[in-house]
Amino acid sequence: MRTPPFLPRFRGRLHDPRTATAVGRWLGLAILVCFVTGVTSHYLQEPPGWAAGHLPTRPVSGYRVTQGLHVISGIAAVPLLLVKLWTVYPRLFEWPPIRSVAHALERLSIAVLVAATLLELFMGLLNTIQWYPWPFPFRAVHWALAFVIVGALLVHLAVKAPVIAAHWRRTPPPGARDTADADRAERRSLMLGLAASVGAVTLVSAGQSVTPLRKLVLLAPRDPDVGPQGLPVNRTARAAGITRDDLDGWRLRVGGPHPYELTLAELRAMPQTRVELPMACVEGWSKSAHWEGVRIKDLLARAGLPDGASLRIVSMQRHGGYGVSEMDRAYTRDGLTLLALRLNGEILAPDHGYPARIIAPNRPGVLQTKWVTRLEVL
Repeated sequence: MRTPPFLPRFRGRLHDPRTATAVGRWLGLAILVCFVTGVTSHYLQEPPGWAAGHLPTRPVSGYRVTQGLHVISGIAAVPLLLVKLWTVYPRLFEWPPIRSVAHALERLSIAVLVAATLLELFMGLLNTIQWYPWPFPFRAVHWALAFVIVGALLVHLAVKAPVIAAHWRRTPPPGARDTADADRAERRSLMLGLAASVGAVTLVSAGQSVTPLRKLVLLAPRDPDVGPQGLPVNRTARAAGITRDDLDGWRLRVGGPHPYELTLAELRAMPQTRVELPMACVEGWSKSAHWEGVRIKDLLARAGLPDGASLRIVSMQRHGGYGVSEMDRAYTRDGLTLLALRLNGEILAPDHGYPARIIAPNRPGVLQTKWVTRLEVL
């Protein structure tokens, strides 16, 4: 790399293709896991038309696992990306900065890749603490950036394929500059330190979704054990605009061939089902709890829909998102999908959706609608 006198000179051993390739393997794996689990989360929240009636309700903890992996891999990608950038940043001072049209396109793709990845990880981290200081919608931009990153990464891999192939093996190719023992020892130290840092941030944050690590949630945005009735709350009844008058005059309205209404006493008089299901939120935290209530399939059968139906679920909430959600036929047919009235043996607390809320297997927490007042057949 040519460097004019007025630019800094880099003499570090590890600003080289071998180190960049070694770190890039780990970073690529983290990005792959983050992308696949992110796509899974998106389609469970907004299923495409071809998936109607076929969304998986098993395993019941599927979303807990995939979304937990999504946040864990995203957090792990932060130190990996920083070290990857450290290994290659002297390239910013190449001279001349552009040598040809192909070289210009290569540098442009790298600029897009780095900028999009940094923004994606920054937005994802702030989402885990529910802080949105930007004026644009988080989910739409986060989704679009994921494909920008994948596209730019594929271009980058295609351009750098010969270099990556040459330095992929542990044994460097003949004539490579890093054959010295000192180079290998220094690189080994860097990789061990990187592994330790990735392991550390994972251990102290993954406990919000991985039960065996729950006591180590030092950096996790949410402690799953903190909240009314032993379960965290994202939006309180007050924040949602729920009033005492709303609760006192509550009725459940169910649509269908034979629509009907139920008071809370009538709903409690129906056969009750008890299940253990996790509450798994997009921010990455999750916890299993015991729920008790009326099966959605029983409510629909009473309305003349014995085979179930796709539903629009309407909440009493006045503020915040997801006051209305849609439920696929696969969920309404499942005997574990409840209109829950009790949590962990107690009547639902107002902040957990009293008098009734949805709980279903393998379903994102934002769609487990609270303060349900209507079930509308689609």
